[in-house]
Parts: sequence; structure tokens; C-alpha cells
Amino acid sequence: MIKPNTPGVFRSRCSRVSGEDLRIIYKKSYSFYKNLKAKTRRMPYVRSAYFNKEKIFLELFWRHLNDKKNFRDKVRRARYFPCAIELIEKTRIEPMSRENPNKRSEIFHRFLGVSRDKYLFVVQVKERKKSGNKWLMSVFPWEK
Repeated sequence: MIKPNTPGVFRSRCSRVSGEDLRIIYKKSYSFYKNLKAKTRRMPYVRSAYFNKEKIFLELFWRHLNDKKNFRDKVRRARYFPCAIELIEKTRIEPMSRENPNKRSEIFHRFLGVSRDKYLFVVQVKERKKSGNKWLMSVFPWEK
């Protein structure tokens, strides 16, 4: 079990999106995304401190979230979106990285973080080896 004050875990200043209803949580998280999207002309992105200010594209996360059939799963993932953006922008802590077992041309980077209200979460970033493009794949609570 990882504790919130463990070294190697990013401490986020923002808390999870509050609420119980999918519509409320999704609306708050998506409005946060729309603010980021309005700052760019093409595909929305944030710059990562760990990857030397390279772009991390965000669109894949929302496609991945909309493909989910389980509403509870959507809620628990969308709830951590603002924390994930802060983690990507500010962390310099080394992630757990490994090659995708299904596609050798991709690397998954998993960053650990803790929200302001002391909940652990994982941010998964996918990197394509050939192009070097990085995509926010998923955000979910750490449950072990």
C-alpha cells in the first residue's frame, strides 16, 4: 500500500471533482478540458515538465472515457482529470515505464499522484516510439 507522503508520489494542489452524479462530474471535468482546448488551435495539449516541455495530447483520454460502458468507471476516472493535468504539467518525478505488451511500438508511463483531499491516483501516458508523440491515456484511482 502506497501512502500519500511517500517519495515518488506527486502532491497535487487541486482536489477531485466533487459530486456523485455522472452529469455533474462529467460537466465540471469537461469544462476544465474545454478551457484547455480553447487555448490551442488544433489538438488540445498540455506541456509536461518531466518530458522537457513536450506536448501531451488530451483528446485520446476523452475518446477512451466515452468508450466505457460502465457509468461508475466513467465517474471515477473523470473525477481526477484536473489533478491529472496538474500532475502532467508540474511533476518531475520519474514514472514507472514499460513497453506495451500488445504493441511493441508503444511505451506506457505511469505517474503516481495524490490529490489535495488525500486520494491516490495514477496517470497513464502513452508514447509512440516512432513519432515520439505522447497521449494522456487514462486517469484512475490507485486501489491496492
